[in-house]
Amino acid sequence: MEDIQKLIEKHQYFGRAGTALIYATLVSIAVNFFWTPGNIYSSGVTGVAQLINTLTGRYGPFQLSTSLMLFVLNVPLFILAWFKIGKQFTVFTFISVALASIMMNLLHPIPLTHDPLICAIFGGAINGLGTGLALRYGISTGGLDIIGLTLRKKTGTKMGTLNMAFNFLIVVAAGFVFGWPYALYSAIGLVVNARVMDMVYTRQQLLQILIVTGRPKSVTDSIQNHLRRGITIVHDVEGAYKHDEKALLITVISRYEMYELQEAMEESDDKAFVSVTEIKQVMGHFYEPEL
Repeated sequence: MEDIQKLIEKHQYFGRAGTALIYATLVSIAVNFFWTPGNIYSSGVTGVAQLINTLTGRYGPFQLSTSLMLFVLNVPLFILAWFKIGKQFTVFTFISVALASIMMNLLHPIPLTHDPLICAIFGGAINGLGTGLALRYGISTGGLDIIGLTLRKKTGTKMGTLNMAFNFLIVVAAGFVFGWPYALYSAIGLVVNARVMDMVYTRQQLLQILIVTGRPKSVTDSIQNHLRRGITIVHDVEGAYKHDEKALLITVISRYEMYELQEAMEESDDKAFVSVTEIKQVMGHFYEPEL
């Protein structure tokens, strides 16, 4: 049994490393193919790294590259993640940031277009996809994601919302450096980035599940075997069509766990009535797996 568990963990490690490489490739494409040619700033620490690259190129004796500054600015945040989030999380975050820095140097800029609107939209979508995939599989992309995950544990605020709050200064910086039209284009890119990231990172999207079943014990056991979720059971529920005795089960899961719920229902009661509703917030204890 221990050998099987070690094999599973080994595959998970390889999977996360592969996800980190995918993220690094996507963010490099976003920066080199879209944001840099369009004079658009990214979100978070990547945007700050771009800003330093621009300012040192204009006013400094030498220019600091975006890839180098991306790694340097993340060093203190690695320390924060190590103590506040988790050691394994930090290791894979380090890997993803290091790979992103390397890929930015390997993938030389190809200006597909200089249209700032197109660059903002496609750069934001590609970066949001990469960031969302990384977070979904337990990897941070560094920077504001570490701060955002730390705060989200306390507030429950969505990652995209937190990023938007932090990125106001980056939009202002884009206005001063490239002109205010580019600040607005950067803002569009940040909105697209946040929306795509929230769509992909489904672990934070909460769903209320109502289940009407004649087999409450079987369904409850099956769900709790698949998911670590509490369930409230309301007995003596009557079906209006046949007037047979039912029970109402109430639970809350993340959208990320929807597949496991479907499996549990197929195993326990495939004829049960299941209602799924998206919810905004949960008050009280709600278990979130450690990263």
